[in-house]
Amino acid sequence: MKVEQLKINSERLNTHLQALAEIGKIGETGVCRPALSSIEKEAFTLVGTWMKEAGMSVRIDHFGNLIGRMEGKDNKAPVLMIGSHLDSQPYGGRYDGPAGVLAGIEAVATLKEQGITPDRPIEVVSFCDEEGWRFNRGLFGSRGILGKLDEGDLTRKDQDGISREQALRDFGCDPGKFHESQYKPGSIHAFLELHIEQGPVLDKSNLPLGVVAGISGPLWWTVKLKGFAGHAGSVPMAMRQDAMLGASEITLALNRIVQQEPDAPTVGTVGHVQVFPNSRNIIAEEVTFTVDLRDIDQNRRDRYEKQLRREIEKICEKYQLNYEIQEDTNSEPRYCADWIKKIMHSESGQMGLKTPELMSGPFHDALMLSYACDYGMIFVRCKDGISHNPAEYSTPEDLAKGTELLYRTMRRMLI
Repeated sequence: MKVEQLKINSERLNTHLQALAEIGKIGETGVCRPALSSIEKEAFTLVGTWMKEAGMSVRIDHFGNLIGRMEGKDNKAPVLMIGSHLDSQPYGGRYDGPAGVLAGIEAVATLKEQGITPDRPIEVVSFCDEEGWRFNRGLFGSRGILGKLDEGDLTRKDQDGISREQALRDFGCDPGKFHESQYKPGSIHAFLELHIEQGPVLDKSNLPLGVVAGISGPLWWTVKLKGFAGHAGSVPMAMRQDAMLGASEITLALNRIVQQEPDAPTVGTVGHVQVFPNSRNIIAEEVTFTVDLRDIDQNRRDRYEKQLRREIEKICEKYQLNYEIQEDTNSEPRYCADWIKKIMHSESGQMGLKTPELMSGPFHDALMLSYACDYGMIFVRCKDGISHNPAEYSTPEDLAKGTELLYRTMRRMLI
């Protein structure tokens, strides 16, 4: 099959990716770009200039989202939204998030250069705090525009004691005006997101791109165990109320539960732990930790959740601990729109590419947008499936192909 020439400017795309990677750079290839930080604001300023060069007006809304907008023939029509995020993990890579934002900008720039005015408006969005590590609750900007924030979202604090509300105000946003930045039901036509796969399937299959079939449903908890502090050298083992011991057994229990079906894609992680008093010479009185449970099968995830709750109760009874479980995120699996997948398969075929359908274990801003409109996602191969790590890497050639497919899909959805 003859492969059609790329319409997008791959050199410009790669230049933008490399320039952005310098903001918040750690080591040779890593990035630390916290949400709502001065570093992210610097990234917004740079990316905002590229949005303007692509023919878009630019604004930062009250949720901390960076939004570029290209007007259409009918500016009152529901918008086609494209996006991802610019914030990173504390020890992250260059492509998780930024690839999707910059691909969206490149697609719009190409549309402008082709002299095409879309039938409806297009918005390219970098959503605020997708990663969720700074305030231990992610997808903030995408939840915000849809009116899906939770009680307590603004009072969450980072490790320096700064609340999300204060961080927003320092960023130039006004939480008192959230209503001005919300999108009315029906005002978003569809959502597209390009993202590195963050898994090894495409790399092992030696394929550059995949079409996403859906996103696994994440369940996030914050669990707090309360025991009793005592001298580490004098309290007999049988008399201890050791919260750390309870947290350790719960972590092991989670690991056992999610591996009951070896071929299932279920995953479970305890990724953040806080200990009080946090002294080597004192038995831990209080341990707070996160639980991340994900699955593409809602029934299986529900079953595993019940098992984990029973294990927590048994373990806490065993060590005489009190416990609290706070549910931070609870979303069922969300599947991509068939009509958008059909376009992607058609266009990738014209490009001479085979694009398998893949499920996404990681969640993305597309997960939240799925509650407001149809959505589609493109995965780009990443080396060895590595992500959330400075070693994260996708080739310029693969990213260019993914951006070309994004552009072609966008065009088919617009005219």
